[in-house]
Amino acid sequence: MKTIGIIGAGRIGQAVARLAVRAGRTAVLSNSKGPDSLQTLATDLGAGVRAGSVREAAAQDLVVVAVPWDRVEQALDGLPAWNGRIVVDATNAVIVPGYRAVDLGGRTSTEVFASLVPRARVVKGFNTLVAAVLASDPEVSGGQRVLFYSGDDVTAKQAFHELATEAGFAAIDLGSLATSRVQQFPGPLAAINFIKVP
Repeated sequence: MKTIGIIGAGRIGQAVARLAVRAGRTAVLSNSKGPDSLQTLATDLGAGVRAGSVREAAAQDLVVVAVPWDRVEQALDGLPAWNGRIVVDATNAVIVPGYRAVDLGGRTSTEVFASLVPRARVVKGFNTLVAAVLASDPEVSGGQRVLFYSGDDVTAKQAFHELATEAGFAAIDLGSLATSRVQQFPGPLAAINFIKVP
């Protein structure tokens, strides 16, 4: 999975693009406005990042969705069948500004997200760190910044683990998607910058 598709070109999407390049991958960055709106940004993010359409980003074997919660459904609407591709849910069910948690009736945000990407292998990840921290050097004071993830598919989780560790992070598997509740805002792991020391 040498090319990572990224749907959403905001701060988290940009951070994931930088992370992908650090891991030796290429990235297709997309947004709702189309690739022409992203050419300068893609160049600024470095060699290996290129602007593409949402459909092009969604066609990659590993796709990261990093859009605001109120735009998730629109961003995923009308895309071709996922057919077992890996989709990383990097969202948090919050309304901004204000960071108010959305009432999902007891469901986790990733359960809702997974219903929008049928037949995808969903991994929850890239959502616990703020964008500036996610984009920064993962090696800190002799340790490694931690990325938490969860999912029900072993192969999909392994792909996420490899991407994260090749980018220099300490990746920690929390278990099944049911455990993703602790990752989502305002859960106990949200926005905390953990460092794993040797």
